[in-house]
Amino acid sequence: MEKLTEAGVKESLEAVPEWSEIGGEISRTYQFDDFLGSIAFVRKVADYAEQHQHHPDILIRYNKVTLTVSTHDAGGITAKDFALAEAADSFAAEGG
Repeated sequence: MEKLTEAGVKESLEAVPEWSEIGGEISRTYQFDDFLGSIAFVRKVADYAEQHQHHPDILIRYNKVTLTVSTHDAGGITAKDFALAEAADSFAAEGG
């Protein structure tokens, strides 16, 4: 997987507008009704991450979950990161 150019990252962010690029990673914070909603969401993300062998950093703060991801092997942001972002957005839309 090749690292995206700066223009490629900017273009890819348009498909996931709640995500932002910070220091060579993409990140988003989700908010749920309660802690159990956060955990349900994290389980779905964890299952996806294991299946695709691509693991985000996950920060849980009661009803908020922040995901941060980059492709370490490529030294930056790749299409693989945006695939995870789209999957996580889909899981969040399902309610966690």
